[in-house]
Amino acid sequence: MNRIFSSDAPRRRRVRSFSTRAAYAAAAFCALSLWVDDFAGTSFFVGEGSAHARESSLSVATPFEVGESASGNYLAAIVAGAERDTLAASTFFREALRSDPRNRELTERAFVAALANGNMQEAFALAARVATFDKNNGLANLTLGVEAIKTKKFAKARAVLAKGGLDRKHDVTSTLLTAWAYAGAGETKQALATADKLKEDAFAVFRDYHAALIADAAKNGDKAEATKRFKSAYGSERNTLRLVDAYGRFLVSRGSREEARRVYRSFDDLAPRHPIVTAAIADIDTGKPLIPFVRDADAGAAEVLYGLGAIGGRQGDELASLIYLRLSLFLAPNNALATITLADIYERMKQEEIAIDLYDSVPKDSPLRVNADVQAALLLETLGKTKEATDHLQSVIAENPKDQEALTALGNIQRSRKLFADSVTTYTKVLDLQPQTDKSQWLLYYYRGIANERRKNWPTAESDLKKALELYPDQPLVLNYLGYSWVDQGVNLDEAFKMLRRAVDLRARDGYVVDSLGWAYYRLGRYDEAVRELEKAVDLKPSDPVINDHLGDAYWRVNRKLEARFQWNHARDMSPDPDDLPKILEKIDKGLSDPSPIASDQTKKKNGG
Repeated sequence: MNRIFSSDAPRRRRVRSFSTRAAYAAAAFCALSLWVDDFAGTSFFVGEGSAHARESSLSVATPFEVGESASGNYLAAIVAGAERDTLAASTFFREALRSDPRNRELTERAFVAALANGNMQEAFALAARVATFDKNNGLANLTLGVEAIKTKKFAKARAVLAKGGLDRKHDVTSTLLTAWAYAGAGETKQALATADKLKEDAFAVFRDYHAALIADAAKNGDKAEATKRFKSAYGSERNTLRLVDAYGRFLVSRGSREEARRVYRSFDDLAPRHPIVTAAIADIDTGKPLIPFVRDADAGAAEVLYGLGAIGGRQGDELASLIYLRLSLFLAPNNALATITLADIYERMKQEEIAIDLYDSVPKDSPLRVNADVQAALLLETLGKTKEATDHLQSVIAENPKDQEALTALGNIQRSRKLFADSVTTYTKVLDLQPQTDKSQWLLYYYRGIANERRKNWPTAESDLKKALELYPDQPLVLNYLGYSWVDQGVNLDEAFKMLRRAVDLRARDGYVVDSLGWAYYRLGRYDEAVRELEKAVDLKPSDPVINDHLGDAYWRVNRKLEARFQWNHARDMSPDPDDLPKILEKIDKGLSDPSPIASDQTKKKNGG
C-alpha cells in the first residue's frame, strides 16, 4: 500500500508580505468587516473583474446565463455567493436590481457584489445611491473617498471619509486615507498630523511607515522626517517585505546603497531568494536606480488598502480582503503584490479560473511574473489540465532556465503524476544551481527523497531524507517520512519510533503524521495502540482513504470486524489510489489473513537500513 503524506502533492511557494501587528489587523480589518456585514448580510459572499474574459486568458471560464425573473436572478445571486463565485454573484445581483431599482437592500447587495468583483465604475455609481439613503454608511463612504482621491478631488475625499460610520478614533483606514488626501493637496504638515492621530502603540509601525511615505512623496520632500519615520518603523518591524522594500528604495534614493543592501540582505536571511528582494539586490549591485513605489497620493492610499487586504486574507475574511484589494488595485493597478495576493485569495476560495486570470495579469516586467506563472501552472494541474500545466511551466523554464521556483514546481508536478525518475532529475537540477548548502534546501532533499523512495531506490532516498534532517533537525515531515519508512522495512525500529513520536509532538493536529505512528504500531503487531492512534488520525482527517483503510485493518486485528468492514467501505468510497482499490475490495469480501507483523522476524535488522 502506497503511503500518501500530507506534503506529497505539488506545493506552492507563496509570495506575500509577512504579516505583522495583530492588533492593527484586528482594529482596521474589523472596521471593514462591520461595514460589509451591515449591508450585505452573512449569507452573501462574492468575485473578479469584468464578465468578459481576457484575450490571453489561460483558463476557460464556465459560462452562465441570467434569468428572466427578478426572484430567479436574486436566488441565483445568493447561490453564487454561497459558492464563492463572485463573477456570477455580481452579474445576477445587477440583473435583479434592474427589475427593482428602488429596493434598498438589493442596492446594497449589488454594490458589495460589484465592488468585491472589481466592477469599479458600477460600484462607484451604486455607492452614491447607497449614500443617498444612508449617508453614514462606512463602506459606501470609503468607496466614494477612494474615487475622489483617484480623481484628485482631495477636499471631497476628506469630507466623505469624515462621515465614516464607525468610531473615528479607531478607524485606521479612514485616518490614513485622509492623511493621504491632505498629502495629495500638498498639505504635508497636516497629512503628518493626521497620521499621528493614531496614538495606540499597536498602530505605531503603520503610522510611521505611512508618515515616512508621505514625507518622502511631498513636493519638496522632507527627507529628514522621512528618514526618522522609516528608521522608527523598520526598527520595530524588520520582517515585513513591503516595509523592507520601501525603506531600501528610500535609502538608494538618498545614496545609501550599502545600507540598503544590508536591509535587503537581512530580509533575505529570513526568507531566502524572494524575487523582489533578489531583484533589488541585483539592481543595487549593478548600480541601477530603485524607484520608490509610492510617489503620489494615489499610490499612498493604495498602499493603505493593500496592507489591510494582505493582513486580512485569512480563511473566513475573504470578502473584506477582496474589497480592500479591489480598491487598492483601482488606485495602483500595476501593484503585482496586490494582484498576487488577490489571486491567492481566489485560489483558497476554490475559484481557480479567476485566480489563473489574475496571475496571468501580473506585469511581464515584474520580478513576481515567474512566480505568478508558476502558480498559474500549478492551478492548471489542479483543474486536471495536465498538458496545459506542463506546457506553461516548460515555456517559463525555457525563458528562465535557471529559475529554481519554476524547476521545483515542475518536479512537484512530475512527482504528483508518479513520474518519479523525471522528478528526481528535475530536483537535482535545482540543487545543482545552489552551490552552497543552506537550511532552505531541506525541502528539495525531502522531495527528492520521496521520489527516490517511490521509485524503489531506497539507499538514495534514505540518504536524501537524512540530509534533509541534517539541514533541518526536528522537521516533522521528514521525521515522519523517514521514521515511517524504517518501520515499514523493519529496520532502526527504536530510532524510528522516537522520530514518529517526535513528529506527533510537533504536529499533533496533522492526521497524516498521527496515522504514521498508528500504522507503525500496527506493523509491529501492537494492535490496541494502533487503534488508539488511528482513531485519532481519522478524527483529524476523516476523508482520507488511506487512513480509513488503516483503521479498518487495525479494527480487524482486535476482532472489531463489523467496524473494520465499515472503515474499508468508507475508504472504498473516497476515491482511493487505483493500486489500493483492489486490495480494499478483497478485504471487504474476505477480511484479512493471519497477521505477520514485522517485529517477530525482522527485529534483527533494526540496526541496518
